[in-house]
Order: sequence, then C-alpha cells, then structure tokens
Amino acid sequence: MRFARAIIRPVIQMEPLPQAVPKPHPTVLGSVPSMPEALIREELERILASPEFQASKLCQSFLRFSVEKTLARQTAQLKERTIGMEVFGKPASYDPSEDAGVRVKAGEVRKRLRSYYFDHAAGARIIIDLPPGTYVPDFRLLSGEDKPANSKLGKNWRIYQISAILAVLILALAAFLWLRPHPVADSLRAFWLPVFQSKKPILVCAAPVPVYSDIGNATNNPPAKVDDFVLVSDQFASIGDVNASLKIADLLGRMREPYKLHVGKEVSFGDLRTGPAVLVGFTYTQWHEIGAHFRYSIDLSRRPFGISQDGAPTEWNIKTHPDDPKLQEDYAIVSRFFYPGTNDMVVQITGISHYGTEAGGDLVTNPAILEQVLHKLPPGWQQKNVQLVIHVDVISGFPSVPTVVATYVW
Repeated sequence: MRFARAIIRPVIQMEPLPQAVPKPHPTVLGSVPSMPEALIREELERILASPEFQASKLCQSFLRFSVEKTLARQTAQLKERTIGMEVFGKPASYDPSEDAGVRVKAGEVRKRLRSYYFDHAAGARIIIDLPPGTYVPDFRLLSGEDKPANSKLGKNWRIYQISAILAVLILALAAFLWLRPHPVADSLRAFWLPVFQSKKPILVCAAPVPVYSDIGNATNNPPAKVDDFVLVSDQFASIGDVNASLKIADLLGRMREPYKLHVGKEVSFGDLRTGPAVLVGFTYTQWHEIGAHFRYSIDLSRRPFGISQDGAPTEWNIKTHPDDPKLQEDYAIVSRFFYPGTNDMVVQITGISHYGTEAGGDLVTNPAILEQVLHKLPPGWQQKNVQLVIHVDVISGFPSVPTVVATYVW
C-alpha cells in the first residue's frame, strides 16, 4: 500500500516586533529573532545533502533558488517562466503553457521534501515546505515543545498517514467520476491510435517473475544445494509491473477500447496473434527477443546492468542489482512497434527493475508527461515505430516522475 506523507506544521507564537523594525515579508519568518536566516540556510543545506535530494541536481537547484529568492525578498521572481529560464536554462522564447517541466519538477520537489521530513523530522529545528500552487517556500519554526519523541513522532506520522490515505481515496474517487465522461487527451490518443487501428481486443500482460521454491524438501533441514529448488512458473508477478498494467487497463477502459488483462501468465505466440499486445515488465523468455535487435534494449548479460544501444553498453545503468531494496534509480524502455510475426502493433514497457517498469506505465498514461515527449519527436512519428528511454529516481521505495533521456523513430 502506498502511504501519503504529511508535514507537521506547528503554530508559531510570534513576539511583537519593535516599532523601529519593518514588518517582515508575510511568507518569510527569517527576519524575526526566533527565525534567523542562518538557521534557514543551515536547514536548506541539510536538506540538499540528504539522499532524497542528492540524486537530483535539478531539484537541488530548484529548492535553493526558491529559498534564496524568498530570503532576498524577491518572491516576485518566483514565477514559472523565470524559474524555467534561471534554473532550467530555458531560452527567452520559453512558453510555460507549452512546457510543463517547471510544474512537474515542483511536484517532485514537494514529494522529496515530504520524504525528507518523514525520515529526518526528529532532528529538524525548522521545516521548509513548498506549498501546492506556489513556488514561494514556507518556513516553520519548531520549538522544543513542538519536537515529539521518536515514539510519539512515529505515532503521529501513522495518524497523518491514515488521514492522508483516506483523503487520497476520496480524491481518487472524485477524480475517477469526473474524468470518466471526458475525452482522453490528444497526446494519449496520438500515442495509442496505431494500437487501436486493428479493432481487436488488446492483450495487456504483466510478465511472470520466475520464483524458485524448495517444495520438494519434506524435511526441516534447509536446502543443501541448488538442485533442491524447483521453478514455480506462471504464479508470481512484480507489484510494479501489476501497477503499470492496471494503469494501462484503466486508460483503455476510459478510451472504450476492448482489452484482455493477463497477470503472471506467460504469453504464447498464439496469444500475440489474436490482436495488439501491451507487454509489461522484463521477461526472461523468448519474448524478450522481440525487441532485443532494436536500437535500445535491456542488457542483463554484463555488469553493471543497463541499457544497450545497438548492442553496445551506455551510461544508462544502475549501480547495484535490480532486486536491491536500496536501489536509488532505474532506467526503462518504452517501445511501440509493428511486429511482423503477428501483423499487429505491440507496446513493450520494460524496466531494468520493477521501478522503471512502473515509471514507464506512468509515462504512457499521463498526458502531461507524455505531451512533453511527443512534442519533440520528428514529424510523422504517429505512424512509425517509436522507442523512448526513460530515467526515474527511486524515493523511499517509490518511483518519481520519469524523464526521457533518449528517443528513436524509424
């Protein structure tokens, strides 16, 4: 279950300001004696040095720019277009209405801040927050009385988590009821249209994960050798792969396209010949070979595990094993292509680990992210084969917003 995390914001009792001191900026508490700017900058450096922010230089620059401009009383410069040019290096012709990069990255900064304070709230003296709907940060002072003990803090976090989950479920239900009658965004329809042209049901399949068990061991002794383990086939699937498959199935339902959902079942050649297919997750079977000859493919034959380009290793690799619970980043490939073996379109979403696969599912079902990518593809891509290589940071065990690092159209 995914837990939404809330930031504790205690109420601050402010001392009256002397007459000779000008009234501070309404969003900055750093000008009063109890909130020196040095304390804010000290907390900022702690945040930027944390694992939550070290993995993204752009998020570091975004947060530093917002805090420094606020401390300098220059909040008028914290506009989407200004941030795009100053932090993202956008040209003077940058139009925020056509490029949602700043808004997407702001959401990621908020997510990283929530994750940071979830793990480090006990040692914080102040809280730096980026409220939704603004790029002006908010600073909250934590007094000694406001700092709970670790046990109390954990209990409070659980209460906030439960409340947040209920709120998310209510919002999700409201969003579902509101979105269902509305047409799907043009970016989604443009990407998926070639898949729909056959008018056949679309097979959505989450690849089975091979699991070995010592089911043949009738004693209480631990297995002595590899031969004691037996392959349990077509029984297990990754949660990330399932999440991606369900998102795609939900999208197809909203677009009123017929589909069949297979989870944890191996796809046969006969299955693929029944119509278009969406293959989700890395598969160790012959179907991995479908895209192995493409420009970009997943390469698990050498270390480190990564993406290969025309059979050669690239810089897009992970530093540890895909099953490592401390994995901090992942890569994935989204391929949409015509497969001559079935005379139908196939969409293949494959991550090095399940984090990348789930991020690929986010990409092909989220119009805001997908539109940014498709806008940069060459003319005529709609009826051609397409490959997208994406990178995703892993924050507290969840994939963040994916970014596309390479594209290929043929």
